[in-house]
Amino acid sequence: MFFRARLWLFGGRMMKAAVVTRLGRPEVLALRQEPDPEPGEGQVRIRVAAAGVNFADILARMGLYPGAPRPPFIPGLELSGTIEKIGAGVAASRVGERVLALTHFGAYAERAAVPAAQAIPIPQAMSLEEAAALPVNYLTAYHMIFRMGNLQPGERVLIHGAAGGVGLAAIQLAKIAQAEIYGTASASKFDFLRRLGVTNLVDYTKQDFEAEIHRMTRGEGVDLALDAVGGKSFAKSYRLLRSAGRLVVYGFSTSARGKSRNAARALVEFLRTKRHHPLNLMRDNKAVIGVHLGRMGSRAQVLAEELQALFRFYNEGRIRPHIGKTFPLAEAAAAHRFIQDRKNIGKVLLNCAV
Repeated sequence: MFFRARLWLFGGRMMKAAVVTRLGRPEVLALRQEPDPEPGEGQVRIRVAAAGVNFADILARMGLYPGAPRPPFIPGLELSGTIEKIGAGVAASRVGERVLALTHFGAYAERAAVPAAQAIPIPQAMSLEEAAALPVNYLTAYHMIFRMGNLQPGERVLIHGAAGGVGLAAIQLAKIAQAEIYGTASASKFDFLRRLGVTNLVDYTKQDFEAEIHRMTRGEGVDLALDAVGGKSFAKSYRLLRSAGRLVVYGFSTSARGKSRNAARALVEFLRTKRHHPLNLMRDNKAVIGVHLGRMGSRAQVLAEELQALFRFYNEGRIRPHIGKTFPLAEAAAAHRFIQDRKNIGKVLLNCAV
C-alpha cells in the first residue's frame, strides 16, 4: 500500500513543500517551491489538508531510515485531503472526495499524487485532521495487537511510549481487546494516561521498567509487549514475557538520540540488540515478531481490511485519534524537534492547507 508519491511538471504550476535539503538536524527541513504533481494513469491528485509527522520521518531526515530517498526529498508517510484531479482510468466521480492516504514520502506538501486505490474515502463524521492522524499509528497498532500479537481478553499488554501516537492508538485498541494494560511514559504524562484509565504506569526516565513490571505483575510478566525503543529495551521486554508471550518490535528509536545523525551511536545500539536463536524461542515458548508497514506493499488488501475495521471502531465511538499539536507546514523542523524532545502526547500534524 506504500508507493512513492510522484512529482510531475504541471504547466509550470508550483506548490509549497517542506523539503529535506540534506541529512542532519531538524534545521535541514526548508520550505521550498516544488512542481505541482500531475496524476498519471490510475492516480489521483490530493489537495493536502494535513500530514502526519512520524518518528520514521525523523529517521529519514537523519539518514537512518532504510529505503529513504537521497536529499533533496519531501518527507511524510501519511496525509489527508480532497481529491482535486484524476488521471486516466479513474472515475470522474472521485473528484471532491475527502480521503486519507499512505504515501512512500511526499506528504509534507500542498499537493500529492498517489495511486487511486491508495486514496481511501473517510467516514462522514471524521475530520480531515483526525484522518491524517489515523493511518500510520492506528494501522501499526491494529496490526500488532489483532493480527500479529493475537491479544486475547484478560491478557496483559505492555505498551512502550504509551503517550505517543502509536501508544495511544494501542491503548484504545487494547481496551477493545479487553486486555490489562501496562505502559511506560515520562511522569509528566501520567495524569493524561490515568484519565484514559491506564493506571499501571512506569516512568522510564527514572525507573527500570523491567523491575517495575515484574513487581506489578507479581513476577508473572506480560503476554504481549509492543517495543519500538530497541537496544537493551528489546531484551528486557523479552524477559518480561510469560510462557506463550509475544514481543512485537516495530521501531528502533534509541538509534536516533540527539538531533543529528550519529552512526557510531546507532551501531552501538544495534550491537546491544539481543539475537534470538530459533531453538531458544522454542525452549522459551515465546515469539519475537517484526512489524513494518512500509514493507506491506504486497499485502495491500490486508491493510485495507484493517483500515475498514478501524473506520468501524471510529463510527462506533470506540477510537478517537488524539491530536497533541499541529504545526504549520513552514514549521516542519519545529514539529520534528517537538517529537524528538519527547514533548508530544498523541499525534503531531502539519497543516498543509497554507
